[in-house]
Amino acid sequence: MKKITVAMFLFDGFELLDVFGPLEMFSIMGERIEVLVTAPEAGLVRSVAGTRVEATVTLSKLPSVDVLMIPGGIGTRGVVGDKTLIQSLTEVIKRTPTVASICTGAGVLAATGALDNKQATSNKMAFEWACRMGPKTEWIPKARWVEDGKFVTSAGVSAGMDMALALIEQWFGSEQAEAVALGAEYDWHRDPGWDPFAAKAGLV
Repeated sequence: MKKITVAMFLFDGFELLDVFGPLEMFSIMGERIEVLVTAPEAGLVRSVAGTRVEATVTLSKLPSVDVLMIPGGIGTRGVVGDKTLIQSLTEVIKRTPTVASICTGAGVLAATGALDNKQATSNKMAFEWACRMGPKTEWIPKARWVEDGKFVTSAGVSAGMDMALALIEQWFGSEQAEAVALGAEYDWHRDPGWDPFAAKAGLV
């Protein structure tokens, strides 16, 4: 049975749905997707809402995984200013086959230089900030998610669930992804170009 290992990276001030939206979709797959929760240091990590989540693996000791996911949240502003942490992330990104971001996590990913000369998107309400983090990135203002090589970046918050389902479809097929969406009673937006929020944010 094919098994995918996913590492979800946490930091103080992460956005809850950025993390648990995709993880809910993955959890429906049972043992076919294994999730590791990593952070700069193992232990409890405080979300932007105050809820604390346990990271069981220190980022620098993270074993090889198939996917690294970087969520957004106001805490991303502190992450991009931490040169040591950015360097640790850069090393993990280099050796990971698929790297995904949710919301302003794209800004963190861009700050590592990994998105240079790549297409990407981010939360439309914080799009300008993400663009500043990656001046060499081709930012796509109207997109639910964007794939470019091994990088997959989604728009704001709930968009991470659509991206997660798209990844499940790639790994296990459309029938399985549809079953996951049904099990979650989620209206899956399957078109990566579907994005009513870009216009609301004045980006298009």
